[in-house]
Amino acid sequence: MLDAHRPIPRWVRWWFRGAAIYGTVALLASLAAPDATVLPQLAFTLTALAFQLVFWIIGGDPVRYRAMMIAGVGEKCAFGVPALLLAGGSATAIFGAIDLILGAGFLLAWFSTPSRAA
Repeated sequence: MLDAHRPIPRWVRWWFRGAAIYGTVALLASLAAPDATVLPQLAFTLTALAFQLVFWIIGGDPVRYRAMMIAGVGEKCAFGVPALLLAGGSATAIFGAIDLILGAGFLLAWFSTPSRAA
């Protein structure tokens, strides 16, 4: 019951909204890459781009969409872990590290956000 009286940290909204903006810019830029028209790359990019809308929505009402934060952690790990393990010291590994940092923030946001509004 105490959880309902805990305020929503302001940073949670901005973390998700910032992640959505960063992800949208990065993914749209990746569409200009020479291999962007390869079907698996295009499918990944468009699916990840759709998830940026999910992050924007979570940022709009973190309490209501708190459960989706865990899906966001999964989305960030699904790219971040393989990118670090398989891409070595490339630019892809850097983007993978950024995704893991964002995913860690999503997990912290989940712990910081009350399960229902006060």
